[in-house]
Amino acid sequence: MKSTGSWYQVRLESGEILECRIVGKLRLGGIKTTNPIAVGDEVNIEKEEEGKGLIKGVLPRRNIVVRQSPRRKHDLHLISANVDQAVVIVTIIEPNLKPGFIDRFLLMTEPYNIPTRIIVNKADLYDEDTREVFGGLKIMYEEIGYEVMLVSATSGEGLEDLKNHLKGKTTLISGQSGVGKSTLVNAIQPQLELRTGDLSDHSGKGQHTTTFAEMFELDFGGFIIDTPGIKMLAFNNLELLDVAHNFREFFEKSPECKFGGQCLHRTEPKCAVKAAVEAGEISEMRYMNYLTILDEIENQNYWEIHEM
Repeated sequence: MKSTGSWYQVRLESGEILECRIVGKLRLGGIKTTNPIAVGDEVNIEKEEEGKGLIKGVLPRRNIVVRQSPRRKHDLHLISANVDQAVVIVTIIEPNLKPGFIDRFLLMTEPYNIPTRIIVNKADLYDEDTREVFGGLKIMYEEIGYEVMLVSATSGEGLEDLKNHLKGKTTLISGQSGVGKSTLVNAIQPQLELRTGDLSDHSGKGQHTTTFAEMFELDFGGFIIDTPGIKMLAFNNLELLDVAHNFREFFEKSPECKFGGQCLHRTEPKCAVKAAVEAGEISEMRYMNYLTILDEIENQNYWEIHEM
């Protein structure tokens, strides 16, 4: 249910919550992570004194969501496990939209085929021009298979549709700081009373209000995993072709490239993806975000080699 680093809250089938610690060192299939257990993991435990227990093993995972550790770039940080779907929350304004963040988030969920929906919050602040921006975003992502919703935690717009989407499923909910993630969750499930924060007057960015990932049960059915606000996502853990294969419209087009599934869609001749970008069939913005991620991975690896 909740991970705080050294202690874990484990929910039993009976609904009882135990405070548990790990026994020894868990070996988890060669994945080098900063945390051995993620929220959503199913575990074997041994009860100790009342309300306490030992975690003795982790059951096989259906999927995981991982990110490059922000503190140790050679390690991965487990965000969650065994989710049915993911939701990434963004805003058009307050704070301003960062389309690159959407693509980076999708790069975490796409490798595990985790259905992901893009939720645009703070609809009550949007004028006609801002809603046109939303319309363009919706068209761009829905053309490649991602559903996009407009909601407002303040006015209630879109909340019933969102609740229906969450019902009966385990959903990872994430987003950058300041997009109103906690306010939105509170609007859906008021009794949770998650702590919320305002935008910083100095930077215009959000303040972190969630410290650790935590799972909450929804009274209308299902669970949500609330995560700390994300400032940035890097992918030193991925190979360049991993990135190419997980931009789904690029992957679908790649059999038409001269080099097929080995094409990185940069300088290669007869690249079908580049041709599709030039023809307006693939989003130029998505393509530029893709190139930026490739450059970052190469630059990280370059400095790693030259610092040794």
